[in-house]
Amino acid sequence: MEILSHLLIFFTEYGYIAVFLVLVFCGLGLPIPEDITLIAGGIICALSKNLSFPLSLNKMILISISGVLIGDSIMFFLGNLVGQRVTKFPIIKLIFTPRNYIKIQEKVKLHGDKALFFARFLPGLRAPIFVIYGISKKIKFYKFIFYDGLAALISVPLWVYLGYIFYHEKKYILNIVKKSEYIIFSIIFLMILIFLIYNYIKRKDKD
Repeated sequence: MEILSHLLIFFTEYGYIAVFLVLVFCGLGLPIPEDITLIAGGIICALSKNLSFPLSLNKMILISISGVLIGDSIMFFLGNLVGQRVTKFPIIKLIFTPRNYIKIQEKVKLHGDKALFFARFLPGLRAPIFVIYGISKKIKFYKFIFYDGLAALISVPLWVYLGYIFYHEKKYILNIVKKSEYIIFSIIFLMILIFLIYNYIKRKDKD
């Protein structure tokens, strides 16, 4: 609730540009939840409805998607240009642990391009996954931006609209955020499980 309150004060003061910059830095590992940032963007649009110059909800969504994709792309290019040395950078070092690095590498190898789409829905793992994709150099940028953009077209409007519709019920929104994390992890786990079972059956049929 405290983070949301601080973001609302900052966003009310500086509008679109503040939302854009915070989302870019979220992509770089800033310890502010991206979903809360997007919700705050929706809330300030709702609160500005009766002002002389209200903030446009559609413009907020477009700016938010841009901020999210730019932040993610920077992480991808960092990995791509600097290689494994990027994990030694002071800020990125906080995101990566040797154990995390090995674990994420295994997931990337196992799920390939599909892990890019799911990464957008995994708070805390997004940035490391995008860096590792960059380091691997096994995926072109256009493919990276396609999968990440596809996921962003789902997640970003969802959170912004949630803030816009329930702007007067901040506690209720934060409860939804907490519950949604469990739901998202469950759905992703289920989809991966179905994918693995499907591949196993396919291999069995070939044998």
